[in-house]
Amino acid sequence: MDLANPDLYVTDRRFAMWQEYATADARVWSPPGASPGGFWSVFSHRDCAAVLSPKAPYTSEYGMMLGFDAEHRDDAGGRMIVASDGQRHSDLKRLIGPFLSRLRAQDLTEVLQREVREIADRLRAGGPADIATDIGPRLPAAVVCAVIGVPRQDREQLIELTNHAFGGDDGHFDKMPPGEAHMEILGYFAELVEERRRHPGEDLVSALVADERLSDEDVILNCDNVLIGGNETTRHSITGMFHALARFPEVLRALHEDPGLTDAAVEEIIRWTSPAAHVLRVATEDTEVGDQPVRKGEAMVAWLSAANRDERVFADPHTVRLDRGPNRHLGFGTGPHHCLGSALARVELHELLRVLTPGLAAVELAGEPTWMRSNLVQGYSRLTASTTWH
Repeated sequence: MDLANPDLYVTDRRFAMWQEYATADARVWSPPGASPGGFWSVFSHRDCAAVLSPKAPYTSEYGMMLGFDAEHRDDAGGRMIVASDGQRHSDLKRLIGPFLSRLRAQDLTEVLQREVREIADRLRAGGPADIATDIGPRLPAAVVCAVIGVPRQDREQLIELTNHAFGGDDGHFDKMPPGEAHMEILGYFAELVEERRRHPGEDLVSALVADERLSDEDVILNCDNVLIGGNETTRHSITGMFHALARFPEVLRALHEDPGLTDAAVEEIIRWTSPAAHVLRVATEDTEVGDQPVRKGEAMVAWLSAANRDERVFADPHTVRLDRGPNRHLGFGTGPHHCLGSALARVELHELLRVLTPGLAAVELAGEPTWMRSNLVQGYSRLTASTTWH
């Protein structure tokens, strides 16, 4: 089976496939196809954590998603934070990390509160809304654009471009090929870099521009990385939050009775939605996963969405439960490439739940969700829902 085939991920059937593979500790080889060099896949929580361990003999420098391997490397490898290792990765982490930390969230309070208030007003206005397009993208886009230094008037343009950059195989985002969308994003950041060289500010672009070790192209690539990472995954966790509240109304009741469960709800929503479906690594030496030999240069894919529904770690894995503790999900990965934006993502979800749930009586879906046709992002093309309020 070619597990890179995006058609496998447009229905709920993937959950049964992943559960079977995870429970069996399967290590599956997909021959060349949608990914030109072929690749190994692991699915269990144990195997995914092992592959992503800091001591594991794998690298991100050839690329971190399907389509890349030792013979087909990402041009941004070794330059962009998500596709670098060693000293380069450490240097970029020290530069970028503070802008995505929980401390940084305090500086973004005004942006967070404004956007959450507008989301609440929009939902309270009544009538069904497409959460996937009208609600989910708003908060993460506002936050990540504020971090990077993107003017507010340009936000909608960048949301549209990221839709096409990571949803280009999806019928809803077929107006522009992914490659063209990425080029437009890079072109936008090239102009922003020039502007910040003339007029530096307190934003991420200005900090990266000021570092003499980075070329303009390095700055552009890493801004692209932060934009995509901050927007394209959290938006689906937010959409999935409404999906979860509709499917499991007991969660909303529990939050009404005990708002102290909000942190637990955030972690469980991240586990249940798992927007980052996979990450890829390339073996740096001959090794093995369990009893499966893996040769140097072969690509290995850790399916995080499968690991997060491994029933040996998460009882009743397809249900959103607030009594999981500890919730050892891999929604943000693990190891040296644990998502730098995880703190901001948690803050965004927490703020939404804190503001919305006291007055929110129920969420009702107007139909089944439409999933994105993507092997990288487990996300929603459409989720139409109505809300009722106390």
